[in-house]
Amino acid sequence: MSTYPISITESEEEQIRELAQLMIQQRAALVGPDNQRHEIPDSLYRLLLCVLRMMQEGMAVSIVPQMQELTTQRAANLLGVSRQFFVRLLDDGKIPFHRTGTHRRVYLKDVLAFRTRRDQQRKESIERIAREEVEKGTYDDFPLPK
Repeated sequence: MSTYPISITESEEEQIRELAQLMIQQRAALVGPDNQRHEIPDSLYRLLLCVLRMMQEGMAVSIVPQMQELTTQRAANLLGVSRQFFVRLLDDGKIPFHRTGTHRRVYLKDVLAFRTRRDQQRKESIERIAREEVEKGTYDDFPLPK
């Protein structure tokens, strides 16, 4: 299995657009060599629609297993932090890890779970700060630089 991003060429754009429309208009199925129709499970159908949408938007797509092992550098890149900061998160117990020899390794699912928690905490903090400012009546006040 390749984990390298796959993107569409210009010549495939129209074909991808038509396929996405067909899948939205009518439930997609696979047709076997005997012309027998085989229904696609809901989870796979949703995944295919998601992939098609992303490709239509010009995004390259990679499919990797959640139990994919990542190096600390790759995981740090995924979170948009330095490797040193990421290692500190591991040492603080914020993300589970295991060792392969002397190297730390993390599972993709754990990094994605941390990112979801982090993003939710950020959103809640912003909402709390905005709510406090509204309550104080200072939400629309903009201090001018001196």
